[in-house]
Amino acid sequence: MSYAVTNPATGEVVSSYDTITDEALQAAIAAATEAHRTWSKQTTVQERAALIGRVAELHTERRQELAEIIVREMGKPIEQALGEVDFAAAIYEYYAEHSAGFLVDEPISLLAGEGTAVIRRSSLGVLLGIMPWNFPYYQVARFAGPNLIIGNTIVLKHAEQCPESAAAMERIFLDAGFPEGAYVNVYASHDQIEQVIADPRVQGVSLTGSERAGAAVAAIAGKYLKKVVLELGGSDPFILLSTDDLDATVQNAVDARLDNSGQSCNAAKRFIVADELYEPFLEKFTAKLAEVEATDPTSSDSALGPLSSLKAAEGLDAQVKRAIEHGATLVHGGARDGAFFQTTVLADLSPENPASKEEFFGPVAQVYRAADEADAIRIANDTPFGLGSYVFTTDAAQAERVADAIEAGMVFVNLVLADGAELPFGGIKRSGSGRELGRFGADEFVNKKLIRVG
Repeated sequence: MSYAVTNPATGEVVSSYDTITDEALQAAIAAATEAHRTWSKQTTVQERAALIGRVAELHTERRQELAEIIVREMGKPIEQALGEVDFAAAIYEYYAEHSAGFLVDEPISLLAGEGTAVIRRSSLGVLLGIMPWNFPYYQVARFAGPNLIIGNTIVLKHAEQCPESAAAMERIFLDAGFPEGAYVNVYASHDQIEQVIADPRVQGVSLTGSERAGAAVAAIAGKYLKKVVLELGGSDPFILLSTDDLDATVQNAVDARLDNSGQSCNAAKRFIVADELYEPFLEKFTAKLAEVEATDPTSSDSALGPLSSLKAAEGLDAQVKRAIEHGATLVHGGARDGAFFQTTVLADLSPENPASKEEFFGPVAQVYRAADEADAIRIANDTPFGLGSYVFTTDAAQAERVADAIEAGMVFVNLVLADGAELPFGGIKRSGSGRELGRFGADEFVNKKLIRVG
């Protein structure tokens, strides 16, 4: 395994990094363990929150530099890259301001006996974070921000194609005032990661990535009895049942599909449209998607860059071809030029088409016709995933019914791209387990200790 920055827009290998040695990896775990034993125990929540507040400020101060790094690493259009840095800063700021409140003692009313009982939240110890390439800063922020304030220390293994942003973040934590060992970046191999999870000094692991990676990490974590949080893939439904402004709804659909060049776990990927709206939606949606062309991600005008790598584009190409071979209609697109992939619309997908059960990571949309509300819910839930979902309707009662019926961790009604630092993020089924962000994200890796006083 090698860590390297390969610009997907040009194919140029910009830089490469050596995989960490076993000795250096052991030293990293030891440093994180020592930081938890000393720094975590000798500082207050407020002091640790202030350091995270400084991390937020440094993201803002270095936003241009940080954004340009991930444009090189994974092809994110520069304006979206700047937006990601800003969102990461907002997450750190949110936790800096609110974590003390999340960690206050929680009293329990006794059913019998005298005295008191409280739940006191405290750190677990060293945590391993395994992060993906698609949101290099945002993913780290939602894991590291709350956990460092709690007092956990972090060993961070980033995606192999994001070594430069990984190093830049470690530098930020050190420059913010965190001691050596509180946040440690490691360029580790898959075999080495198994060693880290097995290490008795490591108390938990959080992974954002593919189903395959999640299953492998969960199996290892289970073997060694480690707490694990998994945020995996998604094939989120976008259900359109009624609208009083079809053009605006179509624009929402396009935005929900193309964010991050279509490489977002909770992007809308399957568009399920009521029968009476299907034809006009498909026509307008296809036309709008066709207007967006993949361009140089360094340009401020770019709305769609290359996919993260040539391998990713080749994989998506194979998925589209396989969907067509199994009966899907190619309404628009389907062309690939290196790592650049044309916006693509597929229709007429049967439940037997393997594409209907797969995640398409890129600017490819599947459009389904639903006979009625019940049929739309059936199609939406006919997936192994259960991350996010979107419902568009003018009927408030219908929105409530459908939101309750969708099998997913998140439902957004009549809006898209509405994630927030305060809103819990996570899914069910093969989309993973646990939550990040908000109060619930700060409650995953804590010892909820009962203290009963008579």
